[in-house]
This record gives sequence, C-alpha cells and structure tokens, in this order.
Amino acid sequence: MKLAPVFVLGWVLLAGFVAVAGAQTDRSATVRADGSSIFADVAEKVRPAVVFIKTERAMSASERGEGEMPFEFFREFFPEQQQQPRGQRNRRVPGGGSGFVFDDEGHILTNYHVVRDADKITVVLEKGEEEEEHEARIVGTDRHTDIAIIQLIDAPSNMPKVPLGNSDTMRVGDWVMAIGTPFGQLQGTVTVGIVSAKGRNDLNIVGGDATYQNYIQTDASINFGNSGGPLVNLKGEAIGINTAINPSGQGIGFAIPINMAKSIMSELIARGRVRYGYLGIQLQELDAELAAGMGLNIDRGIVVQGVQPNTPAAKAGFQTGDVIVRFDDEDVRDEGKFRLKVAATPVGKTVPVVVVREGKEEKVSVTLGERPDEEVVASVPTPDSDAWLGIHVEDAQNAQVRRQFRLDRGEEGVVVMGIDEGSPAESAEIHEGDVITEVYSHEVRGIEDYVTISKKLKDRKDPIAFLVKRGRSTTFVTVIPEGK
Repeated sequence: MKLAPVFVLGWVLLAGFVAVAGAQTDRSATVRADGSSIFADVAEKVRPAVVFIKTERAMSASERGEGEMPFEFFREFFPEQQQQPRGQRNRRVPGGGSGFVFDDEGHILTNYHVVRDADKITVVLEKGEEEEEHEARIVGTDRHTDIAIIQLIDAPSNMPKVPLGNSDTMRVGDWVMAIGTPFGQLQGTVTVGIVSAKGRNDLNIVGGDATYQNYIQTDASINFGNSGGPLVNLKGEAIGINTAINPSGQGIGFAIPINMAKSIMSELIARGRVRYGYLGIQLQELDAELAAGMGLNIDRGIVVQGVQPNTPAAKAGFQTGDVIVRFDDEDVRDEGKFRLKVAATPVGKTVPVVVVREGKEEKVSVTLGERPDEEVVASVPTPDSDAWLGIHVEDAQNAQVRRQFRLDRGEEGVVVMGIDEGSPAESAEIHEGDVITEVYSHEVRGIEDYVTISKKLKDRKDPIAFLVKRGRSTTFVTVIPEGK
C-alpha cells in the first residue's frame, strides 16, 4: 500500500506546508550533572560543516506554465534576485537546500533534487558570526537515489567535516539530530528526535525521482530547505541525508541512509554517475491471493511478469511465471528490497538465483548487466473471457482485431474486446485491448487454448491469475470468481 504523498525538501518544491515536530522522549539521559547537554556538543561539532546551497537555473515561459513554483514567491527568501519583466522569455529561478562537507577536497553531499538543472551553485559557509560564499560545481548526480555530490571550486584549507557513520547499526528509538537551513533563511538550525522507523519504501515522493527507497524515518523536526542536510547520531556522525517530509502530519520526516550514499559516492566522484545492476525483468510481489491464483503452495517471492529480450535475465533462462525466492543467497520477500538488492549488485557479477517453476525449485545463475538509462517499466495490464468472468475475447491473430488494437502480426493470445459491468473482471480492473497470454499458469496462444482453459476452470471459486499484456508491459492480474 502506498503512503500519503511525501514532499522533497528543496526550495524549488516548496508547497506551503510545514511539518513541525519535536521529540517527545525524556531527554534526561542526555543531560550531564552540570546541566550541559550532549546535544550541544554534537551541534557545536557538526554545524560548521553543514552548508546552505543556493542554486539558479533558467526557466522558460513554457515551464512556468507547467506547474513550476512562481518566480515571485522566491523574492521573499532571495531578495538579491533581480526582478525581470513578466514578458521575458526566460527567467533566473532561485532554489536550493542544504548539504554537508565530508572530505578535505571540499566535496559536499546533498540531494539530487536540490541541484537538479542548476547552472549556478553558491555554497554558504558559516564562519562564526559571519558567512562566506563560494562557487561550487556538480561532481555527480543520481536521480534514482536522489543523491548528489558537489564540490567547492576554491575550497578553504582545513574545512570542518562531518564524519560518515554506519546507518545499519542505528536502532529504532536511537537519538538523532537534523541540521540544515529551513526556509532558506535559518542556517544552522538544529532539531532533535529519534529514529522512528527504518527501511521505509514505496513512498509517493512529490517532485523527486527516487527509484530506490530505503528511508530512515525520524521525528526530528524537518522543514522545507532541510533537503541534503545531515541526520547525525550522538557521536556527530552522519547516518542519513534529510530528504522528505509528510506534509499532512507532524513528526514524520525521511532521510536516505548514509550507507546507501557510501555505496555510490566513489562512482559519483569517479564517473559522475552510478552504474546499477540490471536483470531485465518485469516483476510483481507474490501475495497469498496471487499464489492461490497461480496454483502455488508458497507465500513469498517475486513473480516474473515478463522477460525482456537480449537482457541478462533472458540469457540466463528466466521464464515468465517464475517466482524468485532467493537471490545471491538471500531470501526474497519484499519487492522494494529486491529492487535495491539487484541495483546494488556489481555489474558483471554472477549470482545464484532460486526460482519456483511449475511448482518445483530450480537454480539459475545470472550475470548482471548495467541498467540502461531508459528502461521499459512494467505497468498494470489485465484479463479476459467470453462471458466467463465477464470477459469477452477475440483471437489476437484476427486481422481486424490486430488493426483495431495495433498489435504485431505475430502476437499470440486473446484480446479483451469488452468487460461486463459488475463482473469479476471489472473488479480486477481488466481493460479492453488487453492481451491475455496465460491463465492459471497455462499458456494461451489463441482462442482455442483460452476456451479449453476456461472450461476447465469454469467452476473454480478460488482466485485465478491471468498474465496480460498491455502495450509493451505485462503483469499478473488476479481475478476472484463470483461467490468467493
């Protein structure tokens, strides 16, 4: 189930919401006998290495008409920006967020969405009561994790740095501090909370493009402009990169685990981009209903919806309908974590995979390739039948049907021509034009196969899995017969 929309925190994406929350936990354990606070020690150590990042980019009139935040809004926070005539074709749009220095070369960790499309970057450093501004350049970005590295062009010597900790050792309930520049004005703001949860994924990020999610959730107060700032432990080590909030509730903020950032930082510095492991399959998480619909006696795994040609999965012999239950000697349960596992596997590495095929476990070895920049992503297609389950079908080889739905000449299966109102198929969200290629793990090459299978299953009351193709994507859809 997807969570409510979550907003990334860079200034360009500000939508007028504020998530203000403080930790509600007893803090007596963090106060010494003399009244001094451990929090103060951490803040004193970390704040000098946390920076405010100001960006500029050109925005065309057409972009302004497509939902971008109006330029006028930012004058309140960036008064030095000169006003330009409304009719001018392009405008210089300010934005920004936070970041933190992590090495002696002046490299700064931040979010991809903070510096996305920026053609000018200015880093503001705190020097006691004063501020210093330095130009910076983009070293590397990765939209899939929403991580970026920038570098000061003329880095001062002996810059303070934030040491990188180990996010894997953090426990739910551990103290954390968030540091950054909320609202682009309040540089060096420190808030305190705890780790509320770990491993959050499937968040509906608004404005960002985080394909791979494994967030730390915290109740440390995080606001717009905090993006890219560090979430630190009581040793003053960065264990996360503050990234998003839930604008509909207080005390819910999200940070990218620092171990995820560590795994890609060297590639960003060396190549400017990240190479991700790639299989070339469309996948779906197995649940009890789908398992029953496929006639399987297992309760976990990842179902292969389709195998793209000339990919590592195709070369390794993966088949549509395979259920992946182990990958590289680890059990597979959660779709989000499986995607992360595949992505984090080095390109060129050969890993063992265990799949359930036709009810039996089989071992497959696959050598991972590099994920292409633009890959075909699975969407959600649907099922069929002539009256059976409320689905009306025609053979995909019918010339008129092929022309109507623009199908390839060699297309196999049956095409959904219509769905009865109130039928099981409608409840399963089957659509006209879907091509059914498999029912209950039985291949459907044409209308004869489909009729034969439907007759065998006409009295079935348990869920039935259909493999359907919609456009260039395939997926399993579970139809629950009436009376179930």
